[in-house]
This record gives sequence, C-alpha cells and structure tokens, in this order.
Amino acid sequence: MAGFQITPWRLISGILGVMCLVLMATLGMLLKLCSGCCPCQEKWIGYQCNCYFISNERKTWAESRNFCASQNSSLLKLKNRDELSFIKSNIAFYWIGLFYNKDHRAWVWEDGSAFSQDLFSLSQNVNIQKCIAYNPSKTVSEEYCRYKNHFICKQQLF
Repeated sequence: MAGFQITPWRLISGILGVMCLVLMATLGMLLKLCSGCCPCQEKWIGYQCNCYFISNERKTWAESRNFCASQNSSLLKLKNRDELSFIKSNIAFYWIGLFYNKDHRAWVWEDGSAFSQDLFSLSQNVNIQKCIAYNPSKTVSEEYCRYKNHFICKQQLF
C-alpha cells in the first residue's frame, strides 16, 4: 500500500472546512441569544436584544430616572415609534428619557443626545419644568416633571 500523501489543497480545504463549522456554531449561538430569549432580569421584558421594565408604580421623572440608573439602565430612549408595539397596556402615559434642557434650549434625551422631530412633534411653547410622557398608542404628553407617572426603563444588551 502506497503512503498516504496530503496535498496542499487538501490541507487548505480541511482548514477552511473547520473554520466554516466554527463560524456557523458561533453565528448560531449569537442568533439564539438575540431571538427573543434575551437574558433579562426578573420582571423585565426582553424584546429585540433589549430589556424593558414597565413600572406599576408612579414616580416623578427624576425618581424614575434614578430608579432606572439603580437597575443599570436608563429611562426609555425611543429609536422609532414602533419600538413599543409589543406593549399592551391600559395605562395612559409613561415617563421616558426626554426632557427640556435649558442650557441647550432644546428637548434632549437623558444621555444628552439630540431629539429628532421625525419621531413625534413637540410644542414650540416650551416650559423648562416639563418632561415627556409617552403612550404606547404613539402619542406624547408634556407634563410637569414633578408629577408622578408610571415609567419605562430600557437596558441595551448589545
């Protein structure tokens, strides 16, 4: 019997095959992680690789922000109007992370980023003591930040 001979092409194809299997396994694990099975804390809702906490209690905007921060999250920053389409709620409005910053003279998100009027329109008659409350039916309300409302925290996993 002649000796077994490995050609360079066989070696290369074997290495590429193993790399392909490793990449497919890695992709499978990542897809499983982001397919609605997000590892969220108890009482949090996993949706599109984010975790959401929808409060049952009422707090002022500042108290809500502090609660979210204590949970390693922030008040909700909406990326689009459909982000909360998964929420079915009878509660009218929730605090989100949008407030009027008197130094910037503009509505800004809690993280300091600019608000886009494409998301929804806000009154031009600004009261610096107001924050924004959001309704899952995609409407907003400018309310005094000292009022108590339910709130939504968001924790981004990736």
